[in-house]
Amino acid sequence: MSTIALNGQKTNTVGMLPSRGARIPSFMLTKMDLSNVGNNDFSGKRLVFNIFPSIDTPVCAASVRRFNEAASSLENTLVLCVSRDLPFALSRFCGAEGLNNVIALSAFRNDSFGKDFGVTILDGPLAGLLSRAVIISDTSGKVIYAEQVPEITQEPDYKAALSILQ
Repeated sequence: MSTIALNGQKTNTVGMLPSRGARIPSFMLTKMDLSNVGNNDFSGKRLVFNIFPSIDTPVCAASVRRFNEAASSLENTLVLCVSRDLPFALSRFCGAEGLNNVIALSAFRNDSFGKDFGVTILDGPLAGLLSRAVIISDTSGKVIYAEQVPEITQEPDYKAALSILQ
């Protein structure tokens, strides 16, 4: 279990992020067109998991915009923006913002994503949503970077995450 905060109030997640060198857990997520994708759909690519509570908050929206900007220059890398938002909300946001360098995915059908990645929030006002985290895997599916953002209202350390991919 990890302890994080929302506006300074402690809250807990279901577990710990996958550790460096571990394999990315098997996952199934829902795309904006309601089709499902999983690990096998991204084999041979480096993956950046930008995980967040909801696209309808300023910090979450900022992280999607920032990773969208960076994604265009990352070789053999896909940025997966993952939340429990419905695919319709993700589609509305990405369409309105013109964000097409990231892949917006929903965990609304699959509770195991949050549990397996250690990011489901267990208590507090955001219980059931995903915490803010960045996990990066190499082309073989092994974790090369993991950040659990300690305060949900803070953005992730983009510089540290993106420097791993240079």
